[in-house]
Order: sequence, then C-alpha cells, then structure tokens
Amino acid sequence: MFGHTENSILIDAPLEVVWDSTNDVRSWPDLFSEYAAVDVLAEDGDTVRFRLTMHPDEAGQVWSWVSERTVDPVNRTVDAHRVETGPFEYMRIHWSYAESGSGTRMTWVQDFHMRPGAPIDDAGMTDRINTNSVIQMQLIKEKVEGHLVGAPPRA
Repeated sequence: MFGHTENSILIDAPLEVVWDSTNDVRSWPDLFSEYAAVDVLAEDGDTVRFRLTMHPDEAGQVWSWVSERTVDPVNRTVDAHRVETGPFEYMRIHWSYAESGSGTRMTWVQDFHMRPGAPIDDAGMTDRINTNSVIQMQLIKEKVEGHLVGAPPRA
C-alpha cells in the first residue's frame, strides 16, 4: 500500500497573489502554523533546497527535514520532494494553481510511502495529511485574503 492525498481550496484572490504568497518559501513560518523555521540551503533557477523545522509536537519532539521544490511559473505548478526522507521511503508533493471564477483554486497532491518500522503506516499518514492539509489550506486562504483587505478593487 502507498499513501496518496489530494486536497484543494478556492482562495478569493488573483492567481498571481496566491502564487507569489505560497511560493515564497522564506515566509512559510508566517503562512503555515506548523513551521517554526525555514533555512534556504541552495537556489538554482526555479529550484530551491531548504530545511523546514516544525514547532515541537505534543511530545516535545521537533521534526526537521530538507526538501527541494521546483516551480513552473508558466504552467503554475510546483513539484517538490523530501531530500531527507525521515520516516518516509519517499514523499512527493505536486501543487497546482488555476483561476476559478474571481479566485484561485490551489491543489496539493501528495504521494508517499512510509518506511517499515515508522511510527505510523501509510493509512495513518494519509489521514494525518488529509486532516492537516485542510487546516493549513484554510489558514493560507484566510491570510492571503486578509492581505487584500484595503487593497484596491480587482478589475
């Protein structure tokens, strides 16, 4: 068995605003509630390699890993993977953005497989990712839309 999730949200903001806000990796600790720090390790064209550090979990454990993501501004997609996989055999994430009415639909697709002996199996991680993705997407929606308050009206 392997893990697969797909989550999507409609953000009432122009595609360019959503794209810029969510692809500024350095700002992720302000955008996501789960990240305490981001350290950019390397940048090469449209690819960035960075270390994400989470806030301590309920047991006080701090999780950290290196990821790499490549943006495709023409197709409005991002492909990412964990370089330091930790409990995952692999973790791949595909982000896509599409105009939808007056807003932007942002979709995250995650494909992964947990290592044997990991503290959670694929089904458990699928549930965890689906639960957390909804929370994080809603938070991003609120923050991106909130930045538009007081902005000039969109044409």
